Amino acid sequence: MSSSIFRRLYTGEGGIDFVGRRRVWYSITGVVLVICFLGIVVRGFTLGIDFEGGTKMNMPAEGISTEAAAEVFTDATGVTPQKVQVVGAGDSRILEINSERLNEQQIGEAREQLFDTFKPVDATGEPNPDVVGDSTVSESWGSTITNRMLLSLGVFLVLIFGYITVRFERDMAIAAMGGLFVDGVVVAGIYALIGFEVTPATVIGLLTVLAFSLYDTVVVFDKVKENTAGFLNTTRRTYSEQANLAVNQTVMRSIATTVISALPIAALMVVAVWLMGVGTLKDLALVQFIGVIEGTFSSVFLATPILVTLKNRQRKVREHNDRVLAEREGRQTPDAVPAPEGHGPSARRTVTTPVTPVNPGHGPNGASWRPGQ
Repeated sequence: MSSSIFRRLYTGEGGIDFVGRRRVWYSITGVVLVICFLGIVVRGFTLGIDFEGGTKMNMPAEGISTEAAAEVFTDATGVTPQKVQVVGAGDSRILEINSERLNEQQIGEAREQLFDTFKPVDATGEPNPDVVGDSTVSESWGSTITNRMLLSLGVFLVLIFGYITVRFERDMAIAAMGGLFVDGVVVAGIYALIGFEVTPATVIGLLTVLAFSLYDTVVVFDKVKENTAGFLNTTRRTYSEQANLAVNQTVMRSIATTVISALPIAALMVVAVWLMGVGTLKDLALVQFIGVIEGTFSSVFLATPILVTLKNRQRKVREHNDRVLAEREGRQTPDAVPAPEGHGPSARRTVTTPVTPVNPGHGPNGASWRPGQ
């Protein structure tokens, strides 16, 4: 059974009813969206200092515990850190301390006490106060970044809607936007539920995966457009069946693209998180990995079913569906035009074959004919 399914997927024979089971996909999507919305509303997002504002301090983590670092930082500044964590692996492990925005005096005292207590060393193995780094972002800067993020996302969606409307049609643009909406909510919900930090790199990665999902959707829609060209003039398949055939013909390409994209992203996550501890790479790879998988689901199981649902609301498509079903059942639809008499499928054509005389050129008695006789 499984081998037959994979064979049909590979050959694109159209044997898997993706579109016909759209109510199932809608139900699954609805449950996932409710969970994600609850996560966003109840838990909210863990915003990085680029959005929220604040101070981040970092230094080599060799021989330093997060509890001890948090205690020293609090004694030096009088501020309890919001988060203390160690990122990376091996000799590249970095201790990060995030807190509310500090003034120059507090930052100086924190750097001094952290160095005096832990004596972090530089690349040469010598204690060096310069390895204790800091960065501060104001709240106004974080607000500006947030507004620009929302603006860029809005412009991206408007341009995409316009492109698909011009290149294909309005219903396809609406279906594509519906799939992108689900992608965005699911990625945001996962970040909220698990507590991943949202940084500018996260936003860049989100826009990237939305573009990936859209690209996959456009490929499917291009095949749908090809399959449904002039479908009203034939009763071979309904619009839904032609669209489902298009999904079957492109699903293996979508799966292959997803696997090829996800493998290097997963490798990037391993290198960024466990080996190098580079926060920007980690944030970028994480959102891309989640988004690539979700984008494939939406392009295969949501975008085309939404398109079919919109199309089935049109009168001409519903009437065509009735004609196709009537043709299969061998009955005549109410709006069918009767065939003219003598030209219908039941009319018979009679051909009369002329009788050839037994002896051409002779009369019935065998005598030859002559003029005047």
